[in-house]
Amino acid sequence: MRSVWKGHIRFSLVTIPIQIFNAVETKGNISFKQIHKADNGRIGYKKTCKECEQEVGRDDIVKGFEYEKDQYVVFSNEELNSVKLESTKAIDIKAFVDIDEVHPSKFEAVYYVGPSAKAAIDTFSLFCQTLKSTKKAGIGRIILRDREDVVLMAPHGNALIMYKLRYPYEIRSVSDVPDLIEGKVDEAQLKLAKTLVDSLTMSFEEVDFEDRYKDALMDLVDQKVAGKEIVTISEQGEDEPVVDIMAALKKSIDDAKQLKKAG
Repeated sequence: MRSVWKGHIRFSLVTIPIQIFNAVETKGNISFKQIHKADNGRIGYKKTCKECEQEVGRDDIVKGFEYEKDQYVVFSNEELNSVKLESTKAIDIKAFVDIDEVHPSKFEAVYYVGPSAKAAIDTFSLFCQTLKSTKKAGIGRIILRDREDVVLMAPHGNALIMYKLRYPYEIRSVSDVPDLIEGKVDEAQLKLAKTLVDSLTMSFEEVDFEDRYKDALMDLVDQKVAGKEIVTISEQGEDEPVVDIMAALKKSIDDAKQLKKAG
């Protein structure tokens, strides 16, 4: 695994040499190329000006910010580079927080963090064990790809897991969701619903995370490569009948119990 960043964690007078790795694997992702139907040639793109309809090269393109409808302030690359922050190659821990305080909506990209040298192993382990024993996570700042991000670091086995955090302005308010009015809940229905949840409860490791869409796509790819004809079967969805909620809950509980016995 190749590191994407090397530097230090600093909190107070303690400095720990670290390296950061992408935690997300992208090799297994399926992607498609756009192909000309007539001759299977790859589709290319030309950049054209919508005003004069001329094709433009890279040197003729600048970046503009639309501050009003069709009104732009234009920036050169030199002007934009003037506000780029120079990496200090250090993550300064500014605070420690309870991990439960951080809502999952704030998490963005995820990385793994480990020591960058054998001499740093003991100090790195001390930091991890401190976070584990205090049940805290460290919050700091890092410069990746010319942008400063706020990050949260939490223990993960013998490593640290690092999340880039979204800024508050990037997250919409949940109060904007329509019809968030607390409805009337029947106590008997609630009791049955809790029983259903209990009957379907399992450990996270037991949950089936099979990528069925990817598997189906790869099956189509294999058929195409083998020269087989692909037959598409259309399945029309039927309208769901209106059912009694109590009867549905009881039936769901029975089905869940039978499923657990079979497993």
